[in-house]
Amino acid sequence: MNRIKLLRAVKRVVIKIGSSVISHREEGGSNLVQGLNRNMVRHYSRQVKKLVDVGYEVALVSSGAVMAGRSRLGLDRENLSIPEKQACAAVGQSALMHSYEKKFEKQGLMVGQILLGNDDLENRKRYLNAKNTIDALLSRGVIPIINENDSVTVDEIKIGDNDTLSATVACLANAQLLIILSDVPGLFTRDPGRPAVRGEEPAKLISHVERVTPEIEKLAGKSRNLVTVGGMYTKVLAAKKTMSFGVPALVVDGLDKKVLEKVFAGEEVGTLFYSSDGKIKDRKHWIAHTLKPIGKIIVDMGARKAIAERGKSLLPAGVTGVDGKFEFGNCVRILDENQKEFARGLVNYSSGEMDRIKGMKTASVRGVVGPNFYEEVVHRDDLVVL
Repeated sequence: MNRIKLLRAVKRVVIKIGSSVISHREEGGSNLVQGLNRNMVRHYSRQVKKLVDVGYEVALVSSGAVMAGRSRLGLDRENLSIPEKQACAAVGQSALMHSYEKKFEKQGLMVGQILLGNDDLENRKRYLNAKNTIDALLSRGVIPIINENDSVTVDEIKIGDNDTLSATVACLANAQLLIILSDVPGLFTRDPGRPAVRGEEPAKLISHVERVTPEIEKLAGKSRNLVTVGGMYTKVLAAKKTMSFGVPALVVDGLDKKVLEKVFAGEEVGTLFYSSDGKIKDRKHWIAHTLKPIGKIIVDMGARKAIAERGKSLLPAGVTGVDGKFEFGNCVRILDENQKEFARGLVNYSSGEMDRIKGMKTASVRGVVGPNFYEEVVHRDDLVVL
């Protein structure tokens, strides 16, 4: 992959800064109460300024609120309660934004805070409002600083991690590149932190991934750093998400202070996740990668072929089973007879109604649910083949 050629198409870039990149690092010490490293915030404000000066539009997705709040509140226990995490996020987010605002102000740039929750992204209108806000800020030369609204969210309704959030932001902002700044250089052929066993090849950095296969996912280990959430695995899943939208994702070592200069010089740093294959349309990408599926619909082989091979809608006659509770308009998983998920979509019936009409011909459905019925369980415009 010619990275210089790839960069020629980049105008708008999303940069995700991990907690481990902007925290104080203490060799041999605790991973928890480290505190915000304002020198690293200053460094990346200067790096972003350089990118803006040569014509790039830059949005930041920044972790670090909980980490900064832990330090300010003196909470050095590994396991915090949900209210304690939310308190850390509330205190830390203000400290994080204050630091960004001051450092960017010295570069002559203004910043704007955007805090998102899962509800903001699952609601199509609010999703588009977030998109329009980011567009408006970037068009005025303002740097959006985006984070999850951790002070009011709990695990059950969280987006999950800022790798996932950065991928979502890259897609909704129509960016041409996502850069994930981590504390590791990229994806390796095996865990580089594990000693090699007899006869095993040394760990090698993978420069380019064209497709995220199950084998690639297995190579991504979990993070050992208690400051961070996730690890390489979440970064690989984030890259998988952007790739389906046609956006390249690059995982690089954010502790290397020259890494952004190397990236935009076209050097082969980090791991580039990119394929030139076609992308999913914006609304279908939202269905496939932003909405959290509620429940499952199992279909027969005929329905699977009609959906996957001929682009057809899902009709009641093809449904053989229903699992879980869902309502009209929810996103559901669509599984084949082997219980393998192959599609997702917005359903036109509740789970209770689906139990009553599964397997029926369309003409018979009217008699069960009344005149205001849908011919399709999931219309093809609301259906994505995975």
